[in-house]
Amino acid sequence: MPRQKCENEPVVDPTDRRVLERNYDYAQKNVRLLSMWYECEPKRMLELLAEYDIELSRNDKRQFGPYYQSVQQWANTYGE
Repeated sequence: MPRQKCENEPVVDPTDRRVLERNYDYAQKNVRLLSMWYECEPKRMLELLAEYDIELSRNDKRQFGPYYQSVQQWANTYGE
């Protein structure tokens, strides 16, 4: 049975920087696991992390570093 929402319950934006950073921590700083939680491709997850300048774990840097850096550079050059 789906959970009912209370009138005064705040709505949480999963793409909010603080929420995204906290969820990345909860996912043990693993882009693939976080992308499963968010039900999106790892590429999109990296884009969100890069847009908010959320630092990748050492393992994620090794695996996804070049793409993450290119997204960061693009965001810094062209802005949001």
